Amino acid sequence: MARVTEHFSCQNCGASYRKWQGKCDACGEWNSIAEEATNEAVPKGLSSGKGRKLEFTSLDTVAKEYKRANCGVAELDRVLGGGFVPGSSVLIGGDPGIGKSTILLQAVGVMAKQGYKCTYISGEEATTQISMRAKRLGLQDSPVKLAAANSIRDIVTSLEKQDAPDLLIIDSIQTMYADNLDSAPGTVSQVRACSQELIRLAKKLNCALMLVGHVTKDGQIAGPRVLEHMVDTVLYFEGDRGHQFRILRAVKNRFGATDEIGVFEMTDKGLKEVSNPSSLFLGNQEKAISGASVFAGMEGTRPLLVEIQGLVAPSQQATPRRAVVGWDSSRLAMILAVLDARCGLSLTGNEVYLNVAGGLRVNEPAADLAVAAALVSSISDVPVPENSIIFGEIGLSGEIRAVGQTDARLKEAAKLGFTTAIIPVGSKVKENSIRTIEIEHLSEIVRLFTANTNES
Repeated sequence: MARVTEHFSCQNCGASYRKWQGKCDACGEWNSIAEEATNEAVPKGLSSGKGRKLEFTSLDTVAKEYKRANCGVAELDRVLGGGFVPGSSVLIGGDPGIGKSTILLQAVGVMAKQGYKCTYISGEEATTQISMRAKRLGLQDSPVKLAAANSIRDIVTSLEKQDAPDLLIIDSIQTMYADNLDSAPGTVSQVRACSQELIRLAKKLNCALMLVGHVTKDGQIAGPRVLEHMVDTVLYFEGDRGHQFRILRAVKNRFGATDEIGVFEMTDKGLKEVSNPSSLFLGNQEKAISGASVFAGMEGTRPLLVEIQGLVAPSQQATPRRAVVGWDSSRLAMILAVLDARCGLSLTGNEVYLNVAGGLRVNEPAADLAVAAALVSSISDVPVPENSIIFGEIGLSGEIRAVGQTDARLKEAAKLGFTTAIIPVGSKVKENSIRTIEIEHLSEIVRLFTANTNES
């Protein structure tokens, strides 16, 4: 016989507690623990004769090849690994107004015109609002099935009684609720139960499922962390409202590469694909200025050139400020310590500001050398050599370590008109049209700017 049990769950990470407390011990969030009532059956012993017998196979079993469905948005297909896989589940998260609903509406609109059966179910907007957005995007003639619903029972019943769609969009999972649970929509138990039921339905109907997820103030997808483990792919939509560029990044993908990105530009007619993002993230390179360097990075399989700006200014405060936008602040502290201990540059009494232009976030250690070059250039007020790119990882002793995919970085730089590359010693470089300057220690970067200062 089922009984009603009460427990407390953190609405941020899903941790369970027997009683209420102000702070979650698992994630450290305050005032995120709420009471939830669930119907749980009294557990009984499991006998060995009442279950279904499993069919075991060997490792050399030939896997079934799935035919991916291309959504027609090349950047989205790139991040997904080549398109939607039938029966798979994809979770996409991002800040409010970043463009999640827009890109999904564009995807289903194009796919429906290609002959795919697409269903878009919204729990946040009415169908008339979605139709207005589709008209603005020029997709009003696309044969997409729209519905506004919040009940998982109604959604499952409706989809099981009609032809199975090729793509199902749920916008958003935090607005859905299962009527067999007493908790409110958006709580841990509701998000977990609704997601599990939708994923089960997608595998039963062999259709691709796309879930939209809200994010917390820290940028993480709201709800239980198990949600990201349940789905096959997790995408994050990144960007700054001050910039028109949007980055779609894959952090988990069972059917493709992770750390792949797609670049979009927000326009009045929706999101526009950017085929050559390097030219967008670079500033005006015609005039050389101090405190700026060009980093040749890799985002997944795509080489990407981005401008890194550094500023070192005297400070009147006892604790000078360190401000970082688009990079790891702890890695900046390490580079400042290496410049001080290994190169003799004392930055203790200076404020340091670092910015990655264009709103992109760089996570590669290969950006260390470009960051150091921008800071040293700002200190000496000497520009980085004209038409130069820089990349390399810095060790604690000041040595410059080689990084991978050097040829792809140099090829992208040569395509955009760069003539010189400052790279680590030992980099495996094939014949190319760009001149390379190999350095072994960070002090060589300091001497480069010092020599230019003396010459001037």
